[in-house]
Amino acid sequence: MTADQPAPAAPTSIPELLARNARAFARRTAYREKEYGIWQSWTWADTAAEVEALALGLLSLGLAPGDHVAIIGRNRPALYWAMVAAQRCGAVPVPLYQDAVGDEVAYVLEHCAARFIVAGDQEQVDKVLEVQEGLHTLEHIVYLDPRGLRKYDHSRMSSYADVQARGREAQGALLPELRARTNALGYDDTCVMLYTSGTTGRPKGVVLSNRNIIETSRNSAEFDRLTEREEILAYLPMAWVGDFIFSVGQAYWCGFCVNCPESADTMMTDLREIGPTYYFAPPRVFETQLTNVMIRMEDAGRLKRWLFHRFMAVARRAGPALLDRRPVPARDRLLYRLGEALVYGPLKNTLGFSRVRVGYTAGEAIGPEIFDFYRGLGINLKQLYGQTEASVFITQQPDDEVRSDTVGVPSPGVEIRIADSGEVFYRSPGTFVEYYKNAESTASTKDPEGWVATGDAGFFDEETGQLRIIDRAKDVGKLASGALFAPKYVENKLKFYPNILEAVVIGAGRTHCIAMLNIDLTAVGNWAERNNIAYGSYQELSQHPQVLAMMRDHVGEVNASLAHDPMLSACQVHRFLVLHKELDADDGELTRTRKVRRNIIAEKYADLIDALYSGKSEIYTETEVTYEDGRKGRIRATLKIQDAEVVGSAERMAAE
Repeated sequence: MTADQPAPAAPTSIPELLARNARAFARRTAYREKEYGIWQSWTWADTAAEVEALALGLLSLGLAPGDHVAIIGRNRPALYWAMVAAQRCGAVPVPLYQDAVGDEVAYVLEHCAARFIVAGDQEQVDKVLEVQEGLHTLEHIVYLDPRGLRKYDHSRMSSYADVQARGREAQGALLPELRARTNALGYDDTCVMLYTSGTTGRPKGVVLSNRNIIETSRNSAEFDRLTEREEILAYLPMAWVGDFIFSVGQAYWCGFCVNCPESADTMMTDLREIGPTYYFAPPRVFETQLTNVMIRMEDAGRLKRWLFHRFMAVARRAGPALLDRRPVPARDRLLYRLGEALVYGPLKNTLGFSRVRVGYTAGEAIGPEIFDFYRGLGINLKQLYGQTEASVFITQQPDDEVRSDTVGVPSPGVEIRIADSGEVFYRSPGTFVEYYKNAESTASTKDPEGWVATGDAGFFDEETGQLRIIDRAKDVGKLASGALFAPKYVENKLKFYPNILEAVVIGAGRTHCIAMLNIDLTAVGNWAERNNIAYGSYQELSQHPQVLAMMRDHVGEVNASLAHDPMLSACQVHRFLVLHKELDADDGELTRTRKVRRNIIAEKYADLIDALYSGKSEIYTETEVTYEDGRKGRIRATLKIQDAEVVGSAERMAAE
C-alpha cells in the first residue's frame, strides 16, 4: 500500500498504519539513527518508501506469503523496516536476540523454517554461516552493513542496499502484486512471531496477530495519553516483545519517533542527546544508573555532596507526593523548587531524563528505594506487568496511583482472575494466537475461553486494588517444615542492593534456605578503589574478606526484612557464597532476558549446594565457561562459605 491510496476505515495491519502515517505525518520524523557520531533522520514518507523498496526486493528474491523472515542485529531503522517489509509481502517477521550464539540461532531458524534472514553485520552473518549445514530451509541472507563481507560467497547472499535497488528496478512489474498482498492482510493474520526466553526448556514461538498488536498498542497508548510527539530510545533487544510493542506497535499507532543509538557503548550519551519523553528500562538499568550517580557523588567535593544529600532527603519526602498531586507542606514545596534548580534538574539532564513524561520498568521487581529515588526527582516512573503471550501489557499503573510494591490495575481490555492456587490468569485482546508447532503447550497455557495461565502467583492488594506478584507459581514451594518458599521474592530483595548483580536462592524441601550471589563488578570495583583494596580479577575481588563482609551485611538486612513478613519469614538465608564468575546466558545459566535457569544451575553447581548444606566453610570447584569468541575453558576457585545472621520471626520477636 502506498501513500496515494485511499485510507481504510480502520487500520488492520502494521503496513496499513504505516500508510496512514505516511499520509497524516508525512514530514514528521519517524526514525533517527546515530552513525559515526551523526544523527540521521527519516520521515514517515521516507520510511514508507524504504519499506516498499525492500519489500519489492524480497518479492524479486521469491519471498512467498506465509514465509518466515528472521531478523537479527542491533536496533537499527533498516531492521525495523525489514519487519514491516516482510509483513507487506504477507510473510512473518521473526526477530532474534543479537547476542544469541550459533546453536540458539540455528534452533530458531530451523524451528520456524525461515527461508530468508536479514542480518545486521558480519558478526551475525558469521553465526548463520557457522550453522548453515544444519539449516534445511534457509535460502538467502540479506546483510545490512557490508563491512568485512566483500570476499564472502555471494551466491546466496545480498546486501540490503542491493535488494532495495533490485526492488526499485522491478517496481513496475511487482508493485501490483505487493499491493495485492498488503491489501489481503487481515486483522487476525499473523503480525510477528517472537520466541520466549526458554527458562525451563527450548524457546517457544509465540504467534501474535495484527489484532493482538494493534489493540494492545491502542489501549496502552490511550492509557498513558501517548501522542505523535513522543520520542523513544530503541535500545532493548528487537526479539523482546516489549521492544516490538514500543518501537513498532505503539510507534506506528501513535506516529511517534523511534531513535536508535549508535552502540551499547554510546547509549547513555545518545540518551542524553535525544531526551526521550517515553522511556522503558528493566530495573537493572535504573539500578546501574543510580550506582553510577552515587559513585560520582562519593568523588565530589564536600559542598556538592552536602547539597546532594540534603536535597535528596527533600526529594524522598516530597517528590513522590508532588508527582501524585498529594498535599505537601509549603516549606517542602519551596525546598523542592530550590532542589529542582540546584540538584534534580541537572541530575535529570545528566541521566537523559529531563523530558521523560512516562517511564516504565518491568521484568523484575525494582527496589522501593531505587523506585522512590527516580520518582523523587519528578520522573513519572511506573511499573507494569506483562509477558510475551499478552503482547506485553497485563497491568499498568495509573498516574497518581503509583506504588513500589504493586504492578498496577488491569490494562484497558484486560481481565484478571486469581485461581484458588494463587496463580494469576488473564484474557485480553492481546492474548496470543498459539505457540508455533506446539499445540500441547498452547492448550496447557490458554483454555478454550481465552484465559491464559501466567505461571505467576499473586493477589490483589485490598487497600489499593492493584495486583501484587509474589513469585513464579512453579517456584513457590514449601520448606521441609511446611513453611512457604518463594525464591524470586527473596532474590529480588537481595538484588535491590547495587553491589549484588544476581542471586539464586535454594530451599524447596530443605530445612532452610541458602543462596549463591554474584557481585556487580562495576559497583564493587568502584567501592574497592575508593577503599584502596587491590584486586587482580573478578574472582579475587569476589572472595575478598571485606567484600564477603559487605555481602553478609546485605543478606542480614534482607533477613531482618523477611522476619517481619509472617508469610515468608522462614525464607531467610542461613548460609551463602559469592560465585567466582558471573552467571551468563552463553553458559546456559541465564536466558537472553537474564532470567535464571534454575534446573541448569542446580545441576551445574550441585557441589556448591551440597557444601552449603553440609556445613563446610569452603569448597574447591571447577567450572566450564564460554569465552567471547565461543571457545570453552575451565576456571578453578576455592569459595568461602558464609553464615548469615538469621532473625526470629515476627511472632517470636513480639513474644520476646
